[in-house]
Amino acid sequence: MSQTTNSILMIRPINFRMNEQTAVNNYFQEDLSLRDSLINLKAQKEFDDYVDKLRKFGIEVIVVSDNQENDTPDSVFPNNWVSFHNDGTMAIYPMFAENRRLERREDIILELEKEGFLIENIVDYTSAEDQNIFLEGTGSMILDRQNKIAYCAISPRADEELFIEFCEDFEYTPVIFTANQTVDNSREAIYHTNVMMCIAETFSVICLSCIDDKKERKNVISHLKKSGKEIIDITEKQMHQFAGNMLQVKGKNNELFLVMSQAAYNSLTKEQIKKIEKHCNIVSSSLETIETCGGGSARCMMAEVFLPKNK
Repeated sequence: MSQTTNSILMIRPINFRMNEQTAVNNYFQEDLSLRDSLINLKAQKEFDDYVDKLRKFGIEVIVVSDNQENDTPDSVFPNNWVSFHNDGTMAIYPMFAENRRLERREDIILELEKEGFLIENIVDYTSAEDQNIFLEGTGSMILDRQNKIAYCAISPRADEELFIEFCEDFEYTPVIFTANQTVDNSREAIYHTNVMMCIAETFSVICLSCIDDKKERKNVISHLKKSGKEIIDITEKQMHQFAGNMLQVKGKNNELFLVMSQAAYNSLTKEQIKKIEKHCNIVSSSLETIETCGGGSARCMMAEVFLPKNK
């Protein structure tokens, strides 16, 4: 089973702005003193440039537009509500913010089927929302698909029991820990695992200093090493520039790329860039508005499509 895919689903924003419902525990979000319409225009430009860049490297990007009917300021981050798996299974996830639940749209799924992807089975976890239990897809979980290991930093958006249920359903070994960041001199849970950790085929970029508990940190390191990943450690300061929010994808001729934002790339040291480039090339794109208002970055914007295709 491959860790990387050539096919990516992305949702073009229509009503992008800072989402007040997610700001309560996403400490990466900041308010821009601009009109919402201007913020949305800037986000659309960043989105379009990013898609163009990915396509230039031969990455297949399926773009579906957000719609006007719903107030969905975070629709640009589809990897939180859906994940696709190579046996034809699709999983749908319970979301913390009520306005994010409107992002789950059947027409997006129909669009993928129109592109020739096969969806054989749907695993739906959304009823957990009734109990205020959440697990926000590959934002909350980092999947090592090759070694069937799932990493999860427990937070208000990642429930431990539901994560274990996912691991049982999809036959992953769970690795559970807490990841914190400093907010006003106190340690607060990081809202999504994928801002502090990324797993590629042969390496992992991770902010180890976020894992305050030494035992938990040791356990994460041991699983990464056992599965043959070179560990590229980043600082908390770099994590705040979204250096943990990266995704490895395949371009033409199965060439591997690590995709990140320009801010993430600019935060890396020469040494870290050298380590990454031993494994694959880097693609970076400016996502300043999306990062500032949305509190998410390059990885959050890509839902990987591992589904089989019609012959």
